[in-house]
Amino acid sequence: MIINARSVFTVPPNVSTNLRCPGCGQLGTFEILLNNTQDFATGDIRVGERRCPNINCAALLFIIWRNNQIIRSYPALRIDFDKTNIPTQVVAALEEAITCHANECFIAGAIMVRKTLEELCRDRGATGSNLKERIKDLGTKIVVPKELLDGLDDLRLLGNDAAHIESREYDQVGKEEVAVGIEFTKEVLKATFQYSTLLARLRGLKKSP
Repeated sequence: MIINARSVFTVPPNVSTNLRCPGCGQLGTFEILLNNTQDFATGDIRVGERRCPNINCAALLFIIWRNNQIIRSYPALRIDFDKTNIPTQVVAALEEAITCHANECFIAGAIMVRKTLEELCRDRGATGSNLKERIKDLGTKIVVPKELLDGLDDLRLLGNDAAHIESREYDQVGKEEVAVGIEFTKEVLKATFQYSTLLARLRGLKKSP
């Protein structure tokens, strides 16, 4: 669950809060540490502190709410991402995209989604004079569903149009566009780097005849 100025949900000031921890990534009922009981001069804005219930984490979260609805949290909550078996440079690019999304830097997030594709092509040895050609060549080097390969070109355009303001097809890059781009990229990375490991684990469960 991502918290930002556009995502609001009810949080009564005197009860614990169910959230995904920005530290450990686990869902839990956060412990109340502090609630401000007075409105700020600007209106019905209150602040509070919460603590992750995971004893191995215990991360602190500062929240701001208005009319019993959270409008901001620090640190910002992030889209979860399983990095298992994914190369470091690919992980770094997508994590930066996720950080940009969490902090509402959506154009930057779209550019980093594109950067993730660049790193994926580089890791798999895909060649071409531009990203479009490299993505086409990537299809000969990885085994993923055709729908994922088709969608990679849309992701390329998202990042490209975010970087070049004169392009108009994706000139309104926002929260939803970046979130979908990140989720789609996660599926591509899962198919590329993680399915084979899962299959090997499954086959490892078979008993010899």
